Amino acid sequence: MMLLEQKLPLSRWCDVPGAPEMVALAGGRYLMGGIPDDKFVSAVEQPQHPVVIRPFAIGSAPVTRREWEFLMGGSSLSGHDDFPMVNIAFPDVIEFLGRLSEATSRSYRLPSEAEWEYACRAGSNTVFPVGNDLQSKDANFLYDERGHSIGIGRLTAVRSFPANAFGLFDLLGNVCEWTADRWHPGYHSAPADGGPWLQGGKLGHRTIRGGAWDHLPRILRPSWRDWAPESARWDNLGFRVACDL
Repeated sequence: MMLLEQKLPLSRWCDVPGAPEMVALAGGRYLMGGIPDDKFVSAVEQPQHPVVIRPFAIGSAPVTRREWEFLMGGSSLSGHDDFPMVNIAFPDVIEFLGRLSEATSRSYRLPSEAEWEYACRAGSNTVFPVGNDLQSKDANFLYDERGHSIGIGRLTAVRSFPANAFGLFDLLGNVCEWTADRWHPGYHSAPADGGPWLQGGKLGHRTIRGGAWDHLPRILRPSWRDWAPESARWDNLGFRVACDL
């Protein structure tokens, strides 16, 4: 069974006008990694292992262009303020987090892989949080498993699709998301405390999660994971923020 102990969200808030909305999660324990009944599980999602998650807060959606410009300046395309911020390298994200921390007097960071998957699963023990199948009404993705185009074919504004059981939007689809962890091709010797895995791994490469608007459903699974060089500026890669409680 996937769920060991997983509690409902505590509250939501926004530290200052223009900053990302946060959702507080009570923490708990869960099994991280691909589930036995998932035919799409790959070796990098194994072995499944128990993880303890301390209470933390995570952005209710990916950081938007409006939120990015609030701290970093610039101007977005007209009508695209609520679209995810993309084409941003890992060092740019770290700079944003520093500015957000300074503006709010709270220490913001990226979620760890373990925190990200915990938030994405939201207590589910199925292939997708909505069950064992994913439909185009559930998330922003482009192709079905036969390669037929069934999606929108572009980014959409955040919160355009239903939230999960924790009240979090767009964890699957729309954009992939940076996490704090270095890339490791599997979970052997992975930490069990929910923190980022920064020892060893592939230097200069970070783990990304979630799948994006131009992907197949099999990519939009809570356990799917891949890597990106820290210099990557991709039109399907964004991020969301996290902080300790």
